[in-house]
Amino acid sequence: MKCFLKRPRLLSLLLASAMVAIVVLPLHAGPLPKEDVIDVPAVGDGLWVSNVFQSNMVLQRDKPIFVWGWAEPGETVTVTFAGKTATATAGKDRAWKTDLPAMPANATPQAMTVQGKDKTVALENILVGDVWILGGQSNMEHPIRAVEDGGLEIASANYPNIRILTVPQGELQEPVAAFPRLQEWIGFFGQHFRKGSWDVCSPETVRELSAIGYTFARRVHQAGKVPIGVIDLSRGGTTVESWTPLEVLRGMDKPWTKKVLADWDQKVADFDPKKDLEARIAQQEQRLAKMKAEGKAIKDDQRAPPSDLRPGPIADPNHPGACFHGMLKPVAGLSVKGALWHQGYNNALGGLNGPWMYREVFPEMIKAWRAAFGDPEMPFCILSLCTQGEPQTLDDYSEKMLDLGIEIREVQYDTFRDFEKAGDKTIGYVSTFDLRRRWYHPQLKVPAGERAARWALATQYGFSERDVPWRPPVITKMEVKDGSIMVTLDQPVKDAEDGAMQGFAIAGNDRRFHPAKAEYLETGRDAHNRPQLDRRTLNLTSIMVPEPVAYRYAWGRSPLANIKAEGDFNMVPLATQRSDDWPMLSVPTGVVAEDAEMPPSRGDMGKISAALREMDKARRLREAELTIETLGKP
Repeated sequence: MKCFLKRPRLLSLLLASAMVAIVVLPLHAGPLPKEDVIDVPAVGDGLWVSNVFQSNMVLQRDKPIFVWGWAEPGETVTVTFAGKTATATAGKDRAWKTDLPAMPANATPQAMTVQGKDKTVALENILVGDVWILGGQSNMEHPIRAVEDGGLEIASANYPNIRILTVPQGELQEPVAAFPRLQEWIGFFGQHFRKGSWDVCSPETVRELSAIGYTFARRVHQAGKVPIGVIDLSRGGTTVESWTPLEVLRGMDKPWTKKVLADWDQKVADFDPKKDLEARIAQQEQRLAKMKAEGKAIKDDQRAPPSDLRPGPIADPNHPGACFHGMLKPVAGLSVKGALWHQGYNNALGGLNGPWMYREVFPEMIKAWRAAFGDPEMPFCILSLCTQGEPQTLDDYSEKMLDLGIEIREVQYDTFRDFEKAGDKTIGYVSTFDLRRRWYHPQLKVPAGERAARWALATQYGFSERDVPWRPPVITKMEVKDGSIMVTLDQPVKDAEDGAMQGFAIAGNDRRFHPAKAEYLETGRDAHNRPQLDRRTLNLTSIMVPEPVAYRYAWGRSPLANIKAEGDFNMVPLATQRSDDWPMLSVPTGVVAEDAEMPPSRGDMGKISAALREMDKARRLREAELTIETLGKP
């Protein structure tokens, strides 16, 4: 297991530290250089319209249409679209912004003109419909070409009324007002990606689009029958704090969030660009000397010493606020319909404080996104952290409950429930842990996008939840009784294959969790002496836990869990959750001292893992003994 974890951790660190260098070069035929090739700069001279506004785009229906850009100070700019006109005057900073009145959905292509003193910009083939934002890290970014059934989706992606835009990753040292249109070099993949341009959805243009985003857009467009635009802001290897405004993070008072900010501040303060350059020059000299000593040929382009001063940690995409200010900020102010969010992997690498920080930051991130798009009730759907690693089994059930990613997933569900309990009617939640694949980029993305589409259709497009169910079953009551725990849910549940319901674990005061047998509550017998079952109430028992006090469900990174809302075909998973609040190092009790050092040592984590393995062995042995006893009875 330890060997397997090294690869995803290394990949995440590589993605998180990837630097994107932007160099203005002419477009040309033949292989592209490693530098980015800019087609249209972020901001040009004279009258300029922000690159978020282009031909082929979708404008949000039923909301004011804000259009902005730059011009000469004092210049009057007139924007005309669909027979409506708005004017603005550029300020001293050259910025101008207009707002056109709200308009209904319109699938007929229309033109927009932006006229200044001596220049007119014409944008064509613009539709009016719904615009959805895609956010998160690589599992949202994962392209449709690289998922199961992706080839079929690409071949059939002929949707002229779906429009797609992927925002460049850009430079992140400070907040930016616009993004360029470019061929962006991503060193990790060793290739360029076309970023910053609105495209009409087709088999030729859709290949690199987020698989979840494309599937979501396709389903919503097919059912909602309005033009759909998707703007992909996702970036691999990024954390929740990177997508939250720095000023919002500075206002938080929990010690774990303060520590993250303090650590970054120290990194920035300690970085010396000149010393960094000197170190890189010395490294190159050592490398060249070694090559010479080994008799290897040295090419001319290997001889020149580095001369650039790097920005250092301030430009890291995981610097707090970096992605919000560098990727979301250029589209902030745009009227949109809503957002989808799929992230969490890198925060699960943040140590034991990671989930606690996520719990504080994530709700504020959602509020900040809603504020950025000018809608405090903007629909926002959370797709839970996906699977990773070998599936949990009954042989290693307890051992595989030790994983910080599970707690990130729990916080995501708790955040959804907290918003819902506060009266939020536009928050959504989708579990993905049952879309099981071993890799940390599970390639089952089409079902995830379709689950998010169910939420959108049922809450935003007038469809009945009975026809397109999306809401996960909610545990409304827990009762400890006669050596068992009874949980009551708000809707009937079952196993998708009509077998044994799996996924619950229970523990006593010793905090030793074992998988529980889950059975429906029997309420009586009918005239034929058949049991009458309450399919909303589950009775949880374990031969290893005679006096249970707490339960956990789907408590594994790739959990053994199969309980879903009852239905013929559209069954929605019960989400990862628990009734206790026990810290990870205290489960089970008595293994690690309460005053153990933080972060925990490798030795302490090894002790906990060993204790959990012994629990699994003891349980399997006891089950075998009971089986033998049963077979021996007449």
